[in-house]
Amino acid sequence: MKTFLIFSLFGILVFFSSCKNSTSDLDHALSTISVDELVNQSKILGSDAFMGRKPCTEGETITINYLESEYKRIGLEPAVNGSYFQEVPLMEILNTPDKKLKIEGNGKVFDFDLLTEFAAFSMRAQEDIKLDKSDIVFVGYGIIAPEYNWNDYEGLDVKGKTVVVLVNDPGFGTENEAFFKGNSMTYYGRWTYKYEEAARQGAEACFIIHDTKPAGYGWGVVSNGNEAPRLFLADENKYADRCAIQGWLSQDAAKVLFNQAGLSTDLWKSAAEPDFKAVPMHLKASMEMKNSWRFDTSHNVLGVLRGTVRPEEVIVYSAHWDHFGIGRKVDGDSIYNGAVDNGTSLAWMLEIAEAFQSLEKKPERSVLFLATTAEESGLLGASYYVQHPVFGIEKTVANINNDLMLPYGRMKDVMITGYGQSELDNYVAKVAQKYDRYLFPDPNPHTGMYFRADHFAFAKAGVPALFARGNCDSREHGKAWALEKEADYLANNYHKVTDEYEEWWDLNGVADDAKLLFEVGYLLSNESSFPKWAEQSEFKDLR
Repeated sequence: MKTFLIFSLFGILVFFSSCKNSTSDLDHALSTISVDELVNQSKILGSDAFMGRKPCTEGETITINYLESEYKRIGLEPAVNGSYFQEVPLMEILNTPDKKLKIEGNGKVFDFDLLTEFAAFSMRAQEDIKLDKSDIVFVGYGIIAPEYNWNDYEGLDVKGKTVVVLVNDPGFGTENEAFFKGNSMTYYGRWTYKYEEAARQGAEACFIIHDTKPAGYGWGVVSNGNEAPRLFLADENKYADRCAIQGWLSQDAAKVLFNQAGLSTDLWKSAAEPDFKAVPMHLKASMEMKNSWRFDTSHNVLGVLRGTVRPEEVIVYSAHWDHFGIGRKVDGDSIYNGAVDNGTSLAWMLEIAEAFQSLEKKPERSVLFLATTAEESGLLGASYYVQHPVFGIEKTVANINNDLMLPYGRMKDVMITGYGQSELDNYVAKVAQKYDRYLFPDPNPHTGMYFRADHFAFAKAGVPALFARGNCDSREHGKAWALEKEADYLANNYHKVTDEYEEWWDLNGVADDAKLLFEVGYLLSNESSFPKWAEQSEFKDLR
């Protein structure tokens, strides 16, 4: 009995010693996340020396070499056959559309003006594109969603025709979360999906009717994006399977179009009804476009900490490195530094990498740090990675991504964009309690931000993906102040030359987010289970 008691006591002491060591190891890792280092990295990455970090320029070379040096300093292994770089083949295409979109039919001829009334582009690497008296059909939201028993193209042949569709999805404005997802945009509401579906149906052209509120951005974003060359992943088929013309109609132009077709814009409301049927407009569209293009190579930058027990399984942290480079001068400045977009998030990721590397007991699963290219051009680097992954997608446990981490101090909330999509929310909730923070769903889910950053590439591949950061409830100033500051950044600095590091920045909130999301990844990296998608998620069947 005496011997038994001695061994029992020894076992208890070993257990508590192990717990203490584990706790102190975690605490030490957390202590390496430094506000000063976040400031230093944000200053460097957002400086003029990086020339705006545009893919396929000198700015890219400077940026990816810097990231490689930081991965080496931290002690991450190269993840791509002995290299930190994954080549991403890109195609840059310059579209020069007609200044007019000509419409005729019903005994009428009229046209719309480029940039003020319509925007048009093409993904096709084809010198001359001609839309010649193409029949126009209004197909509601342009959605085929079996899980919602919805098919706007049912019984319809649109091959060679021009389809006109509404932005967002039928749930918008209903407040009915059982109908699609109410005000929370589904992927079916994204403009990218609408072009993809129109192409699958054989349409020659697809125009989306713009509306600021359900789109989440004004007409200026559409028209400004129509003037510069566009980047796409290189495609062997040169995108011959995509619509010849993809574009937008301003709301005023769309009203004129419907009026000239003898149709009421009440159809826009009717399009949200389950019994809606597509309506031929008895009008024809014509326009031409000249294209030139070139192929080039950009790079993702990947560093890895190998797992000790299940190294083939991986948690992926990601943040895009690219911005818009050097452009038109505004008040004497032409460098689009991207200090917030996405310098602060790169700093966040590097600090988390340091925390993992500092652990005495390394994680059981591998942890990959992925700095992606060409996010601003349509999540191209992230999309290429999931098509050519270093770790099998079926072995990719989760993606934790960040973007636009604002420098406004500490926050009470953890805003989850895409709240309710997966069990990853539960991990965040568990760790948030420790830091006296609470989960806060994105207050603007109708803008579809879950589909507009790199984590979405992982979601489309079936990997539960998390986009979370403090954003909406300042510890010092409250909610109204935080939302006002975010609105100010978006209005005055987002995608502008003014997105530069400022001495007044307070990155304590970014440090808090780094600690919290490091702990989320730490939990995932030492488990054997895989987080699941929520039942209501449109991605649940992909896993």
